[in-house]
Amino acid sequence: MLDKQIHIQNKIIGKNTPCFIAAEIGINHNGDMNLAKEMILAAKDAGADGVKFQNYYTEDFILDKNLMYEYISKGKKIVETQYEMFKRYELSSSQLKELKRYCDEIGIIFFSTPTSERGIKDLQEIDTPLFKNGSDFLVNIELIEQFAKTKTPLVISTGMATLAEIDDAVRAFEKAGGDELVILHCISSYPASAKDVNLKKIPALESTFNYPIGFSDHTDGIVASLGAVALGACFIEKHFTTDKNLAGPDQHFSSDPKELKELVEAVRILEKSLGTSKITPTQEEEYGRENFRLSCVAKKDLKKGHTLKREDIAFSRPANGLAPKFIQNLIGKSLNNSLSVSEPILFSHIA
Repeated sequence: MLDKQIHIQNKIIGKNTPCFIAAEIGINHNGDMNLAKEMILAAKDAGADGVKFQNYYTEDFILDKNLMYEYISKGKKIVETQYEMFKRYELSSSQLKELKRYCDEIGIIFFSTPTSERGIKDLQEIDTPLFKNGSDFLVNIELIEQFAKTKTPLVISTGMATLAEIDDAVRAFEKAGGDELVILHCISSYPASAKDVNLKKIPALESTFNYPIGFSDHTDGIVASLGAVALGACFIEKHFTTDKNLAGPDQHFSSDPKELKELVEAVRILEKSLGTSKITPTQEEEYGRENFRLSCVAKKDLKKGHTLKREDIAFSRPANGLAPKFIQNLIGKSLNNSLSVSEPILFSHIA
């Protein structure tokens, strides 16, 4: 894969750059603008690079108002129509503008998931620097083409998808003129179980598509996200709330501020730990190479002219003599000067 990078305001998304960490507020704001801003600030304080919302029009994807949905909210099972639920969390264009302005003020990147050309235009009008296409809309090729025509970088999630469906979406994006794309591995279960996460799909996507690869994490905890970064993900999206006990379908499996901060800090440590693939000692190890490695030394006092035998030679610290691998070059050779016990043996000591 080429090291393709995408510039979003003051951030760079791609290989060999800090992983972009997005707090997916989604619909957790419950239609409350004060709560939405509280969540934005909490995500910023936790170290997130961006916050993502959803700006949909319910009628874009639900025409049958009798479709039911069952979820857990505040520890209880809730059953209601999908239409009622989604309608309750819609954000107007003026609300989007207010949220974008607030993000700009505190210095965190705002982006969102629209579900129609109208939603895309709402985001364009407020200069949104990044768009997101959800897993459920991966097969909406017309929408992906509309995203591409804006020339705005796009993130696509691939939950529930086959490789062929992902390829269809990527080809459609490219054919329509798009060239800045991030592909997220995703499991569309809420929450996703460890056995279903299949993080090995990340290097598989990386070897297939010439775009930055990330991970939309629906698991509990931070382990899956860390594994994703270790496997090459350069973008992590994690559902986020200020309180798991708030009402709503996504609150209970979302990360709270403490968990998000732990994730951000752990990712930054992990990135340092990943380092380089070049196999060579570090600067810190150079001291150890000189002081902790072994060398060939005299096991006892040896006189000049003595013919070295195996029992005359020991391996001891520090590494200021010949390395142990040279012992066969020493056996049978005559010393041209005397050696004291533990004195390192050099080629200059033998005839």
